[in-house]
Amino acid sequence: MSVTPAQAARQELTQFKGQLIGPDDSGYDEASPVYNAMIERRPALVARCTSAEDVTHAIRFARAHDLPLAVRGGGHHGAGLGTCDGGVVVDLSPLKDIEVDAEARTVRVGGGCVWGEVDRATNAHGLATPSGIISTTGVGGLTLGGGLGHLTRKCGLAIDNLLEAELVLADGRHVTASADEHPDLFWAIRGGGGNFGVVTSFLFRLHEVSTVVAGPTFWPVEQCAEVLAAYRDFIPHAPRELNGFFLIGAVPPAPPFPEELHGRKACGVVWCYAGEDTDAAARAMAPLLDALPEPMLHGPAPMPHPMIQGAFDGLYPPGDQWYWRADFVNEIPAEAIDLHAKFGAELPTMKSTMHLYPIDGAVHDHAPTDTAWSYRDARWASVYAGVDPDPANADDIKRWTVDYFEALHPYSAGGAYVNMMMDEGQERVRASYRDNYARLARIKAEYDPGNLFRLNQNIEPAARP
Repeated sequence: MSVTPAQAARQELTQFKGQLIGPDDSGYDEASPVYNAMIERRPALVARCTSAEDVTHAIRFARAHDLPLAVRGGGHHGAGLGTCDGGVVVDLSPLKDIEVDAEARTVRVGGGCVWGEVDRATNAHGLATPSGIISTTGVGGLTLGGGLGHLTRKCGLAIDNLLEAELVLADGRHVTASADEHPDLFWAIRGGGGNFGVVTSFLFRLHEVSTVVAGPTFWPVEQCAEVLAAYRDFIPHAPRELNGFFLIGAVPPAPPFPEELHGRKACGVVWCYAGEDTDAAARAMAPLLDALPEPMLHGPAPMPHPMIQGAFDGLYPPGDQWYWRADFVNEIPAEAIDLHAKFGAELPTMKSTMHLYPIDGAVHDHAPTDTAWSYRDARWASVYAGVDPDPANADDIKRWTVDYFEALHPYSAGGAYVNMMMDEGQERVRASYRDNYARLARIKAEYDPGNLFRLNQNIEPAARP
């Protein structure tokens, strides 16, 4: 009888302190979930790592047995890239340490944390760092891909606030990447995804953000063209404290939304003013509101920063069907606005949505070559997401997403935010890094010449001269 990878791991990894879980073990299904239920993966081994040393053991086991290797932090990726079929999953979820240094305004975060855990820990000190828009998202995945979120315009991307990272490399070595140590690696991981190693710890800069004025403003989807045109002209000139991403979707059928609006197709803005002055927030939003008809809902209110971070958690739990497409955007001409209005009216399910995240303010303080994240000159990141809990609707949501993307792609900047891409091939990856790709490929060849870390938006190692 042949030995399974899980059995071999238990025999060989005598120094491993965490859990080694195979398909025949109780708890396997709970240990190998995929956030996107449209994707199913059956790893041969899930290695729940409690330390960087455990990560080293798991990596060396995968290499010794020539098994595919995936790395899972929060497990939130739409393409299911945190797991694999027949390979080893390095599960970082036990790495939950969070250390806030309020005096230094930093936070050190374990590689298995999700953003809600970090937000609560830092908010207790009146501090925050940019952290996406859904608090169940893993710190590692969001950060390594760039890190857009509610605080982007004021504080930059997550990578702009990353001070150092501790990694386990493909050969099992432990290194620290920062401006002073392995600066080439530090450059690469700030936007280059999980291509270069397993990050077991992050150190972030914190900002004085505690209470924010946040919430949605909704108009009927029939007014989408008018609202989007006004938003397009407004947001680049708004004060940096005011973040607001444009969306098309349906009003969630739950409190605090009025029952008469439940399920209604809408367009609008999800605001986050990084400060507690409600009058200042109202003044910042006023130019847009004054230019448009009265909304059917205007909900911004003072709240702790973690509250707006978790506002979408209930709407998008694990286990829904998802299909994503994405693009960076420089301009939104009238023809593009009309297409957004068309596809917004055809929204296939209540959970399906389109978001336009602003890329300006503090993001534009950095040049495209300062980090691996090259689209510093873009003005928005768009994402089209067909979402529904019912597998019977999978084809409909995929068709709407792809048709929407293909209609708008001619108006894009070319590449996309890698955190919001499906598995779309090398051409799309290269387009998303533009001129930075060649440097990333050289760094990849230095730190992972065998491309062990390839289950991601993969950067292929440059050929040795």
